[in-house]
Parts: sequence; structure tokens; C-alpha cells
Amino acid sequence: MAAYLVFISHYCYIFDGSFPQLLQRFFGEFHIGVSLFFVLSGFLITYRYYNNFHLTADWFKQYLKNRVARIYPMYFLLTVGAFVYYFITKDESITHGCEHPIALMLMNITFVRGFFYQFWDTGIAQGWSLTVEECFYFSAPIIFFIAKKYNKFYIQPLLITVFGVMMYSVFSHVDWHGFFGNFTFIMLFTFFGRCFEFFVGIQLARYVIKKGFQRTNIVSFTYAGFILIFLCVLVMAFQPIPKGWIAGVESPAGIITNNYFLCIAVALFFYGLLTETTVLKRILANPFVELLGKSSYIFYLIHLGWIYTLIRNGTNWLNDYVFDLYDKWGVDWHSPFEYDALNLLYAFIVLNAISITLFKLIEEPLNHYIRKSDFLIKNKPRNPENDSAAIS
Repeated sequence: MAAYLVFISHYCYIFDGSFPQLLQRFFGEFHIGVSLFFVLSGFLITYRYYNNFHLTADWFKQYLKNRVARIYPMYFLLTVGAFVYYFITKDESITHGCEHPIALMLMNITFVRGFFYQFWDTGIAQGWSLTVEECFYFSAPIIFFIAKKYNKFYIQPLLITVFGVMMYSVFSHVDWHGFFGNFTFIMLFTFFGRCFEFFVGIQLARYVIKKGFQRTNIVSFTYAGFILIFLCVLVMAFQPIPKGWIAGVESPAGIITNNYFLCIAVALFFYGLLTETTVLKRILANPFVELLGKSSYIFYLIHLGWIYTLIRNGTNWLNDYVFDLYDKWGVDWHSPFEYDALNLLYAFIVLNAISITLFKLIEEPLNHYIRKSDFLIKNKPRNPENDSAAIS
């Protein structure tokens, strides 16, 4: 769901002129899928590790090994593919005119490009969110430690955000490729601005760990959260778009709505999915939908950028080819590839097919291989007796 919302936000311009302006703006704010990712990450990491983390070298190595196995292989391969595509085509949508593409590629595959306003949307543009994710992954054990040992949970997102603002106050006067040099950029595209969303997910997990999944009240959190999510979208759609940006989320009211209110609505929605039986939950539990969910990380990485460009160029070629055939046949028919909206549907289907294929053939096998390997920390041999005990 989150990945598809982001997809809509990036291509809603195709329907320009077909929908009222407000509806166009509404679809343009579907970047909220990223907020769903961030809250979900906060929840999942906390639910998995909160009660069994240890600030030891071995635990941290195993923890990072699991995170690398899940996130890095496909990101690395697709990012390298993006720069290979650049060296072949010289498509500057990859480099944004950077004079040092090799250095830029290294910044992309190490995630550090996400700290520079000049480079944050190079390579795989939407990959900026992975820099935010990685910051959270590194911070999570410290966040858990401070929350449990010193009972300091709610003050942590405030301190992290203040640190980001302090970095801006220092580096906004230094012209170093926009390193912490733009306030809107910091608030929307770095962990220091987006940390509250992760903390909301953390708190949801802490609550579920304590209270469990059973409850007696009849409030429908699923649908209440769903409605509140799209009320936040509507608020952002009504905001004036600041100069140099493209959506209402980048206005002051948009930042506040996106970073501090939307994530609470998302948490309510998730809590409903966890504790209620609804039609939506049954749909999401469908095996094919689960497969789409498992491959959605790849879909997110390829829905915008060089792979989508190849698909679009392919449909343009097919359109020309069909009209050449019509000319030979002497007919005046419509081409199935002459409509932008229909081509977007084709691209959506092809992108999902590619995502599922890459998930099955590359992402899932690499994930299992890295987890079983001696990368970072030697893998402990499995004990068949423990396996039997776990099954029983």
C-alpha cells in the first residue's frame, strides 16, 4: 500500500487536465507512503529487538548483519545499475550534472548522499529514504537503552530534532554541496526531521508488547486511522507550494502535518490492523497480496528512475511501431500505446512483475545467504535438537 501510494504521487501529473486541481493536488501528496514505511520500521524493529537487545559487539554485529541482508543487496545492485545506465546514456537525471559521477556513486552506495541537499535525489532518487532508515537502524539500540535504563523516551525525538536544527544553523553558512544547508530538506529528508515518525512506531510496539493484541473496546482503529490519514493528506493538499518545491508537504504547515500528525494516524491504522478483523485485513492477508508486499521494497526502488525510463521508452517504441504498421495497412486506428494513462497502467503491471521476479531470484536468496554467512560475525551452526524443541 505504501509503495503504491508513492507511485501515485510521482505520476499523478499524467492525469493533469482530467481531474480537478484539488484532486490533482490530493494525489500529489500520496508521498505519505514514506511515512507508513517509517512508522512501520519503528514498530517492527522495536517489536523484534526491544526486549532482547544487548549493547555488545557481537549483538550489534548480528543486528547490522540482519539489517544489511534485508536492505542492502538490491539497493546496491540497482544503484550500480543506475550509474551504468548513466555512463551508457549520459542521462543527467541520475547525476543532476555532478562532475564526479564515480564519487557520486560511492556516496549513493554508502548512503551519505542523503545528508547533502545537492545530492539527496541522485542515483535512485527515492533511495534518500534509506539514508533515513539506516540512521534509525544505527540509533535504535541506543534509543532502546536510554528508554529502558534512564526512562527517557519522549525527550529523545526532541533532542534529535534540535541537533538537526543546530547542524543547519552551523552549515547553512557553509557552501559544501548543501550539507545540512537547507531547513526544509533537513525536516523532510533526513532522520533528524523525520525521527518522530519512528518514535511513534516504537511507542506502538512498546504498547503492544505490554498489552498484547487483545482488547475489549469496539472502536474501529483501522478505519478511524485510515480516515485521519487522508484528512492529513487533504490538509497538505490545501497548502501553498513553496518556491522551488513541488508539494504542499514542503510548506511549514505541511511539514508539521506530515511529521507530527500523520504518523499518529498511521499508528492508529496499524493498531487496528493488528487487533481487528476487517475486510481490509483479509485482503492484505491474501497470499498474492502478501507476495506483492514482500516485493514492494523492490517496487519502491524501481518505480521511479532508470528502469521506469526504460519501460516508458519501450512503450514509446511500441507506439511508433504500431503506427508504422497502420500506415502499411492503410488504416486509421488508435494505438493501445498512445494514451499516457494506459501506458502508466502497463508500466505499473510490468514494474510489479519485475519486482516479484527480482525478489524471488535475487533479493530473497541473497537475504538468506547473507544471514547464513560469516559476514560481520561468524554464523553459529544450527543445533537440530534446538530446532526440534522449537517445533514442539
